[in-house]
Amino acid sequence: MFSVACLLTLLALSITGSPVSVRNSRITLPMTRRLKFSNSTNLVQQDEARVAAFMEYGTHARIPIENDGFNYMVSVDIGDPLTIFTLTVDSGSANTWVGADTKYKPTDTSFNTEQRVGQTYNSASFEGILWTDTFTLADEFTITEMPIGVASESKGIVDDGILGIGPTRLTLSTLRDSPEEPIPTVTDCLYKQGIISRPLVGMFIQPATTGKNDDGDGELSFGEPNPAMYIGNIAYTRMTTTPRSARHWGIDQRITYGTTEILSFTAGVVDSGCTFLWIVSDAYDSYKAATGAELDPATDLLTVTLEQYGALQLLGFHIGEGTFSLSSNAQIWPRSLNSLVNGVDGAIYLVVKSLRRRSGSGLDFINGYVFHERFYIVLDTDESLVGFAETRFTHVTTN
Repeated sequence: MFSVACLLTLLALSITGSPVSVRNSRITLPMTRRLKFSNSTNLVQQDEARVAAFMEYGTHARIPIENDGFNYMVSVDIGDPLTIFTLTVDSGSANTWVGADTKYKPTDTSFNTEQRVGQTYNSASFEGILWTDTFTLADEFTITEMPIGVASESKGIVDDGILGIGPTRLTLSTLRDSPEEPIPTVTDCLYKQGIISRPLVGMFIQPATTGKNDDGDGELSFGEPNPAMYIGNIAYTRMTTTPRSARHWGIDQRITYGTTEILSFTAGVVDSGCTFLWIVSDAYDSYKAATGAELDPATDLLTVTLEQYGALQLLGFHIGEGTFSLSSNAQIWPRSLNSLVNGVDGAIYLVVKSLRRRSGSGLDFINGYVFHERFYIVLDTDESLVGFAETRFTHVTTN
C-alpha cells in the first residue's frame, strides 16, 4: 500500500510553497441549473435537513448535498484521454470526487494513492480511494496531480460527483487513514500551480424565473471576480471567528427590516446549497410581526396578502461596510414555482424561515440560495474574506 507519509508529502507539494508564475488571472466556468423535484419530498423539509446539519458542531458535522430543488452543475475533464464528468457545485463541502454515475477510468496520468477517502452527508455519501490525475476546467486549464476521490460506492447523488468550493478545512476527517490531514481543493491546486492569480472563487447565480441567456444559469470564476457579472464595487468582510460558523463561509452581519433592527450583529454562514433565508427565532418573530405575515401550515412558510406584499419594506443585510437589501419581490418565493413548496397557485409566500432557536448559538443565520441569486459572492481562501456586490438581477421583479 502507498504509505500515508508519501501521500501527505505528495499533497503538501500541491499546497505549500510559493506559487509558480501565474498563467491566467481568471478562469470562468459556466454553471447549469437543474430543477429537481419529487412528489415524495417537500423542498422545505429538504432544506431543513441541510440546516440541521449546519447546526451540528464539530469536525464531523455532516452537510447534505442532494437537494430536491436547485442544483448547479459544471462539466470537467479528467485524465488523458479525458473523461467528461458533470459535478454538482457545493459551497458547504470541499472534497472533489467522481464515480456516482459516470465511472472513473484510470489513464496514463492517473495515480492511485491507495488511501481511503469518503464523506457522509445527511442524505448522501461516498466511500472510495483517493487518486491524483489531470483535472481540466473550461476545456483548457489543467491541474496536474489533482487529488480526486473515486467512489467505489455512493448514494444520494444524481450527478457524477461533487466539486466542493468550501474552505479546505472541511476536508478534515475525510481522508480515512489520516483524518487530521486536509486534502487540497480545486481552488488550492489552481493557485499553487500558478494557473490563477489568487485562491478565490466568484459565484454568480441567475434567478430561476428570469430564463436563460448567453451567460447560462450561473458562473464560477476562479482567481479573480468577473466584472461582467456584478455592478459597482465588491464589499469585503473578514470571515467570522465564531467557532460554529467559522468552519464554513462564515461572516458577521446584522439585519434590518425597513428602519428597524431585527437581528443585531452576529455570526452565521452564506451557503448556496440552502434554498431559503434562515434566521433565529427572535429575529423571525420580529419579521413576522412587522410584515403581518401568517404561517401557512401546508408549506411551513410565511404567507402574505397582495396588499401586504405591496407594503413590504427592504430587508437589509449590513455586512462589513456595505448594506445589501432584498426588495419586496426578492423576499417572496417565485409564484410560478409554488408547486415545489406544496403551495397554492397565486399565493404569496415569504422566503424567510426560522432556525427555531434564539440568537447566541454561534450560527444565527444562513444566507441561502434566495440571497445568492440577488448578489455576486466572492469566497477568498487566502485572505479569509467574503465579498458581496449587486448584479443586474438584484432588483428584478420576476418572482
